[in-house]
Amino acid sequence: MAQNQAYLFYIFFLVGVLVGLLFDIFRVLRKCFKHSDLTTIFQDVIFFILSSAIITYTVFKFNSGIFRSYVAFGIGTGLIAYLIIFSKTFIKINVKILQTITKTFKLIIKVVLFPIIFFFTLLKRLLFKPFSFIIINIKKFLKNILNNTSKKFIKIHNKTKKSINKEGFYNNV
Repeated sequence: MAQNQAYLFYIFFLVGVLVGLLFDIFRVLRKCFKHSDLTTIFQDVIFFILSSAIITYTVFKFNSGIFRSYVAFGIGTGLIAYLIIFSKTFIKINVKILQTITKTFKLIIKVVLFPIIFFFTLLKRLLFKPFSFIIINIKKFLKNILNNTSKKFIKIHNKTKKSINKEGFYNNV
């Protein structure tokens, strides 16, 4: 009986280590990538579901579904041992690995997309710049016409305003 409980304690100790490892995977993802609050909540829910599924599975598989104090103690001890001994090293190594992969992926994307970006930049300079030049000059021309027309309209309006007497009739000037 005691040997069986020691074996089960060892199994649940490993489950605690596994839950700690899963926790650190989510911590590494949070350190490497920016997340919104909603994404963080979603990750927390996923962690809770996965860790509870792992614990429930092992309790049913190895202990006939009976959750005893040595099971909780084994999981807690494994989790704490993992967090104290391996967590910092695991996070540092995996953050560096993910950052290297991310930088490499960004470099590959830049190299692959460079010809496409160069082509569209060249196309823009050759085709769209002359059109934008024409459009800008048309806008300036129309603006000048509208300004001159509005100035003439204001002059006419002011003259008309002066030529109307108090009774609403035009003065013969």
